[in-house]
Amino acid sequence: MTHGIELCDANFQAARLEGEEPHLIRIAGSGADASFPGFALHDGGDYVFGQPAEAAWFVQPRKVVHTFWSKLNHDSSTLVVPPRSPSYSEVAYYFLRNFTTRLAQTAPGATRMALAVPGVYLRDQTTEEEKIGLLLGMASDLKLPLAGVVDMATAALCDPRGPRFNPARPVLVLDLHLHTAELSLVVSAEKLERRAFLHFPQSGLLELLKHLTATMANRFLRQTSFDVMEDGRLEQEFYNQTKAFLTSDDPDFRYTLNTTKRGYEMAVKREQLVSDSQAFAENLVQMLLKFTQNHGLSPGLCAVALTERSIWLRQLESRLRAVGFVRFIRLPHGAAAAGAAMIAARLKVPSDLSEVPVLKSHASELSRNRMTQRWEVHLHRGRRSGQPAPRPTHALLDGLGRALAGRSRFSIGVQGLAADLPLPDDFNHATDCSLALQHEGQGWWFTDPSPTESGVSPRIEIESGDRLQFRCGEHTAEILFAHCPPAAVNGTG
Repeated sequence: MTHGIELCDANFQAARLEGEEPHLIRIAGSGADASFPGFALHDGGDYVFGQPAEAAWFVQPRKVVHTFWSKLNHDSSTLVVPPRSPSYSEVAYYFLRNFTTRLAQTAPGATRMALAVPGVYLRDQTTEEEKIGLLLGMASDLKLPLAGVVDMATAALCDPRGPRFNPARPVLVLDLHLHTAELSLVVSAEKLERRAFLHFPQSGLLELLKHLTATMANRFLRQTSFDVMEDGRLEQEFYNQTKAFLTSDDPDFRYTLNTTKRGYEMAVKREQLVSDSQAFAENLVQMLLKFTQNHGLSPGLCAVALTERSIWLRQLESRLRAVGFVRFIRLPHGAAAAGAAMIAARLKVPSDLSEVPVLKSHASELSRNRMTQRWEVHLHRGRRSGQPAPRPTHALLDGLGRALAGRSRFSIGVQGLAADLPLPDDFNHATDCSLALQHEGQGWWFTDPSPTESGVSPRIEIESGDRLQFRCGEHTAEILFAHCPPAAVNGTG
């Protein structure tokens, strides 16, 4: 059996491969909401992990730690455990041991496994050596059948349950962890590959939830004259309810708190939660915009992939649309775990863990949800009156023209390939649809890309009135070549 594990401290998840389809695994003892966040509690006797540890955060704050996966180093943690405080990596090891033990109880018999890790673990060589070295040590001690360590963003795009996407477009994968946000630039040509990465510290779900909890608590105080912050248990319950509201689809929510003397309630609407998280969402939008600008990308030509955690910010997509992003991929629950399982199925478990591959790119066929469709193009000659047709000066598509002058080549293709004349969105299924006209002498030449028996494709000089007809499935587009005298172009004739 093949397993994939998503090492996201907001919620550890696992998937198994059944045939060629991944299925998420509900971990034994993961709580009513099936979540397993990166929290650890030491109650003086033993460790408690996941949702039960998170539920004790405000009640016993000094006994709970939640930064060990984001730090993952040998520094001493904030836990006080006699005779010495454990390091962050030790707490992470205990957590992983607990999680994989529960995983084996739920889905025993794993013979192959891949870990999908946060992008920051693979940020640079120094970081990778430290973080991955620690993970390999844990896997060795726990005797995990580890076949690979993979980048979380690229793994998520290998989940066949996800929506289809156009590989001609760069994909920006936005994810939220407990303490950070991560943005990965993924391209899909011969390989599905992470080309760039950005790490946003202090922009994670805990920062958002602490802000929302405090804001809602102030609103609760104004309405009920009761301060939830005075009692750790009530503050914990209030935090739990805020998280439940954030992660739900409910338009309305009712906070309910009961003391020994009386009960308190407050009704809120989704619009209030959206308003309270507006600054957090806007910060992500601006960082994403800056990232695209720094890498020479146009928002309109990119696709933004939102993980289940970033989708919790309901206004994020609309804010991104407002600044020019128009294409979105909503990744399913546990996408990185499912993708990691798909990747692991193609890997072998090495006898020496030092030989376990660390992957930021994968074979394109692993992402079965890439859109692919055949395309073709044909040249249709214009009507001839017996006189030589003038050489074309413009190429027109749907009434809009592009000048040919001053170029040595003129490309026509699907959006996302930096074509001089982009084809309509209907052609985005045609992954490699791109054609370049060459300027030689005084004319423009078309080379038919269709294969011929001789292996030699004909070259034809294009004249005014000629049309190039592109076809992809049921969709067609015609490029008309026209000669526009300078006076007509300048509007003087």
